[in-house]
Amino acid sequence: MRLVVDSIEYCAKEVPKWNTISISGYHIREAGSTAAQELAFTLADGMAYVDACLERGMRIDDFASRLSFFFDAHIDFFEEIAKFRAARRIWARWMRERYGAQDERSWKLRFHTQTAGVSLTAQQPELNIARTAIEALAAVLGGTQSLHTNAMDEVLALPTDKAARLALRTQQLLAYETGVANTIDPLGGSYFVEALTDEMERQAEAYFKRIEDLGGVIPAIEVGFFQKEIADASFRYQQELEQKRRLVVGVNEFTVDEEEPIDILRIDPKLETEQVARVRDVRARRDQARCSNALAQLRKAAAGTDNLMPYILEAVRAYATEGEIMNAMVEVFGIYTERAVI
Repeated sequence: MRLVVDSIEYCAKEVPKWNTISISGYHIREAGSTAAQELAFTLADGMAYVDACLERGMRIDDFASRLSFFFDAHIDFFEEIAKFRAARRIWARWMRERYGAQDERSWKLRFHTQTAGVSLTAQQPELNIARTAIEALAAVLGGTQSLHTNAMDEVLALPTDKAARLALRTQQLLAYETGVANTIDPLGGSYFVEALTDEMERQAEAYFKRIEDLGGVIPAIEVGFFQKEIADASFRYQQELEQKRRLVVGVNEFTVDEEEPIDILRIDPKLETEQVARVRDVRARRDQARCSNALAQLRKAAAGTDNLMPYILEAVRAYATEGEIMNAMVEVFGIYTERAVI
């Protein structure tokens, strides 16, 4: 939390047009959460960051417009659209009513979307092209500002050039051939989508209340609330697959007896050796005294209350490696170890 607030505070002053952080729900959904959980937990995280910034003494309109979000686009088409619509409605309302934001830009929830990696299948992987297209369309209709489309073979390996190009072409087809990006909120007014949006918002608000009752986001994480909710949802999903109450084409229905192999990307191990050599070369040629001093100053600042961004940047300018910078802070903060969820 300190590093997040330090980043927001520093950027608001020094690089005010920089989008300071990406508040991510993608990893929450990929871990097995429901759409409503992804929505609620992501926005709750965002509000926790806002609260921490306000406690630091910042003004809401000095930083809120540069917060951004990162959501998953899963395979349930209309549910995902409703999730995105509900996210924007909730954030705008909370920014106005709870935090008193006056700048209209502070009300806007700007978000990036990535299609669901967890929805991809190793079986009949060409079907992942269709899955990705459907998920990407939901993201566009839901109002995303930027988009990542997964490649069909990412469930097997890093994508080949061909698979990555097909994923890119899927975006370009949506952008330049379909016209779906030409209208703001094109499904607004649909009785079904509006009802789903209302329900998604209701479920999110119920989660906000439970989180508040636990004392906020940090206490809720410490007692394992988020982790247990996500784990339980993941378990229910797997049960549905195994009991065929949820069908996944090529996995538990419409299977083939023999899969045709596809080409996958294989990384040459020598690339690791080359990268290690490059890092060692940088460390050998840098001003070691300056680097050591920068890391020492970072450790000292971490033990105090100064904003850490200037110290991190000085360490970068002194050619400290990312690992060295992280370890300097680990020496002060320690390493988080999650407790088992029962």
